[in-house]
Amino acid sequence: MDSAEFPNIKKWIVMYPVYINSKKTMAEGRRIGLAKACENPTCAEIGDCCSYLKLPFAIEIDKAYPRDFMQRGRVRVQLKKEDGTLFNSSVSSRKQLMLRVAEMVPRHHGRTKKQETASTSSTAGPSTKSGKGGKKRR
Repeated sequence: MDSAEFPNIKKWIVMYPVYINSKKTMAEGRRIGLAKACENPTCAEIGDCCSYLKLPFAIEIDKAYPRDFMQRGRVRVQLKKEDGTLFNSSVSSRKQLMLRVAEMVPRHHGRTKKQETASTSSTAGPSTKSGKGGKKRR
């Protein structure tokens, strides 16, 4: 990217993967409902969804989410052209963008069936623990 493009990117909206992550709570930064959120999205997946929606985007890998600085990366997206018209008439706000991307990420070509089945079986494993621990008597 050339330096003339940076001032334009600063005006684009920012979208962190945490905003649509179903593993996070609202207090941790999720901005859409749990039923509509997706599990652990990446910046690359969000970028691919933006390109599918024909929206200009820029992935910033070196940036971190302020509430959880271990979460690296964010995506900047341009919703409107310089004259104020929308790039995609079906996405007119941040909220609509988050909802559209969150419904597209689970169908992303990078997510294979093996990864999905492994994640569902690993969550069922720890739940076999017995309910009562019991106290030691003296």
